[in-house]
Parts: sequence; C-alpha cells; structure tokens
Amino acid sequence: MTSHGPGMRIAAVATAYHPDDRLTAVVEAALETCSAVVVVDNTPGTDPTVADKLPGLGAAEGRVKVLRSGENVGLAAALNLGVRELPDDAQAVLLLDQDSVLPGEMVTALAGHLDDPTVGIAAPTPWDAAHDSSYDNLAALRAEVADRTDVITSGMLIRRGALDRVGPFREDFFVDFVDIDFCLRLRRAGLRIVQDQRLKLPHSLGDRRPHRLGPLRVQVVHYPAWRLYWIARGAATLLRENLRREPLWSVKAVLFLGSWTWRTAAFEDGRVSHLAALLRGARDGLLRRVSLRYLPEGATYRAAR
Repeated sequence: MTSHGPGMRIAAVATAYHPDDRLTAVVEAALETCSAVVVVDNTPGTDPTVADKLPGLGAAEGRVKVLRSGENVGLAAALNLGVRELPDDAQAVLLLDQDSVLPGEMVTALAGHLDDPTVGIAAPTPWDAAHDSSYDNLAALRAEVADRTDVITSGMLIRRGALDRVGPFREDFFVDFVDIDFCLRLRRAGLRIVQDQRLKLPHSLGDRRPHRLGPLRVQVVHYPAWRLYWIARGAATLLRENLRREPLWSVKAVLFLGSWTWRTAAFEDGRVSHLAALLRGARDGLLRRVSLRYLPEGATYRAAR
C-alpha cells in the first residue's frame, strides 16, 4: 500500500470518454502514488477502447479496475460509480480526467496539504500547455498556496472523510458545474479548499482559439451547443440555490453567464443554435427543469431514473 506523509493512502478515479493513449499515461502515472485506480469509461457502445487494456498493465498487479456500462452516464454519475469501487482503506481520492497526467511528486505535494485537518481538497493549477499560460487571469495575484471557493475536478485530491461527509457528486448536472457544486457543499461543511500555484497541471478546456474584437485579443473556448446548455443550466441552478448564502460567488456566476453569452454572440459560428442552448439552459436552471434533447448522442440521464 502506497503511503504519503503520516501514512496517507491514496486511490484514484479516472473518467474517460472515447479515450486515446493518453489515458494509459494517466493510469501509469497514478500507479506511482496510488494504491488503486478505478477507471470509469463513459464511451457508449461495445466497441473496444483503450480502457479495456488497462487492467493488464505491467505495473498494475490487479490495482486497476475498469468500469464500463456501454452508456455515457455523465461525469457526476461516473465519479460516483468510481468512488463506490474504491478500497475501504483509502484515505484520500485523486480525481483524474483522461488527459490529466500527474507526476508522482505532484500527488505527494498535494497530499502534504491534507496534513492540515481543516483542508478537504487540495488541487494543482490548471495550465494551458498549448499557450504556456494559466487559465486563471488572476493567478499572478494569488498566494503560492491559496484558499479557493472552487477548483476543477481534474487533479482534485479529496480527503476521504470529506467525501463521505459532503455526499455524492450531483448527477442532475451531468457534466459541467459538478465540481463547483461539490466545492460549495464542502465549504458549507466547514472545510477548506487550497490550490497550489506551484503545481501546474496541463489540462485542455476544449477548442480554445484566439479572436480579435477591435484592439482586444480574446481567448474563446468553443463548445457544441449541447455542452453550452449544461454550462448555463449548472450556473443558473447554483445561482438560484446560493444567491443568499454565497452572494460573492453568485455575482461571479452572473458575470460568467454574461461572459459566455456575449462571447458566443460575438465569435461562435453557429451563434443562433448556441445562444438558444445557453438561454434554454439558464431558464431550465432557474425553473428547476431539464431539457433532455441537449444530451449528447448515446448519453443516459441517470438523474431522471
């Protein structure tokens, strides 16, 4: 059993969707520091994927388990499935995407932050390797180890006791804002979230392209319309639920929705369908609704079961 600091045992959950060979690198890196790795493959259908070969990795020795239902059940449901399969003695859970290769020393450094019993989550800084820059425009203004309101799922190291205390990931969000909802609930439970600016995790946020608006150069992430629906629905849902208890975060959510709307209107080729998806998502989030037509092909919405 791999230990860190004062006997901390770490296990990992990696989620995948039509994975390529990067998933193998993710699992191999995780095996350097984790006692077990559970891979949840959300690829629809029964055709073989890279994930099918992972239990046979030379270094695995039975430490890799692959779960595959043939359905895309969404990020939250996949995480919940993976967490349920973790060893009982795991004291911390490392969450990984299929492109999140965390070197062993990074995981060890994250585990060190959990030596503080007030910390429920320790996370690295997402880094745009293609542009050699942070996704966070305010990163340079933060302390090397900063308390944060929320962090992204990829690279998140969660204290197992905190996970048990806060409860499962929210499956009605399907993909976007799963991490933010969990972080808000964790903070309400009295625990801290710290992000180490020195630990840079190469991470892709989609099709990120530069655009010009007069003298301004703007980086815009392009997503299909279905994804914009879930982004807007998640933001609007959390805005409705947290307006009073998280006023500062709620202001950020309003600005976030406004930013996505104007960028979509200004730079998206399919702006009509994309704006319609954003507006429908915001409406559904505020009115406690869901439009299942915005599920991607082959997806199953488990929250409706």
